[in-house]
Amino acid sequence: MQIFPLDVPALHTSGRVVIVPEFKGYITMIDSIAYLGPAGTYAEMAAINYATHINQSQPLSLLPYPTIAQSLQAVAMGNAQLAVVPVENSIEGSVTFTLDTLWQLDQLQIQQALVLPITHELLSYAPALEAIEVIYSHPQALAQCQGWLEKYLPDALLVPTNSTTEAVQYLSNHLKAGAIASQRAAQLYQVPILVNSVNDRPDNCTRFWTLGLQPSSEGSHTSLAFSFPANLPGALAKALQIFAARNINLSRIESRPTKRSLGEYLFYRYRNQHS
Repeated sequence: MQIFPLDVPALHTSGRVVIVPEFKGYITMIDSIAYLGPAGTYAEMAAINYATHINQSQPLSLLPYPTIAQSLQAVAMGNAQLAVVPVENSIEGSVTFTLDTLWQLDQLQIQQALVLPITHELLSYAPALEAIEVIYSHPQALAQCQGWLEKYLPDALLVPTNSTTEAVQYLSNHLKAGAIASQRAAQLYQVPILVNSVNDRPDNCTRFWTLGLQPSSEGSHTSLAFSFPANLPGALAKALQIFAARNINLSRIESRPTKRSLGEYLFYRYRNQHS
């Protein structure tokens, strides 16, 4: 557990962090924020930026959890007041771990959105890039660096981990392994950076949501999820016609399997209040 304010001289990003007024429901005083840990993850960086943004005088606790689902469950169970979780990446799209958990924990409310620039580094004790045989990282990070990995490490074994920082902990002076993680993780755990900026696109960024149990009081966006009792022809079209008839513009719609039966889906839709 970390107490904020805290000394974070190693907190760097490749661009400007944007606090997005999509959902705006500030809580008077925040005592704890759950995030995907351990310390050094991009979720922790987002949580620190959010804590800096609200600028409250009372210290708050940053609580690391081993998975995105557990950080959200901590809020649902009352063990943390807020959770900061990734929801969408500019390269890989939606973070399905988050969406699937939010469908199950429908009592959670979106409080705020923030966009964090993401720069991935290749951390390793290896003497040279050619020596690396295995790469550890979170599945999203591996996917965001897929092109670079195929070009420079085409034969390396890619091993998914629960977080980018967990990947760093697998290295332990292993001279043939590498981890894709943040610059902050490299500094926190004193692991050398072998190659800087290995993400496929320099403008890589991730949208995070801050979630709590209190409803949002105002904002410019609405997020809604729904499913159907049966897989019938025209079911989705009829649902969308409801929005069209009321002149409601949807900025995005996507589907996720219900996990009940093959071919059954639930739908997430996003609406800009001003469009």
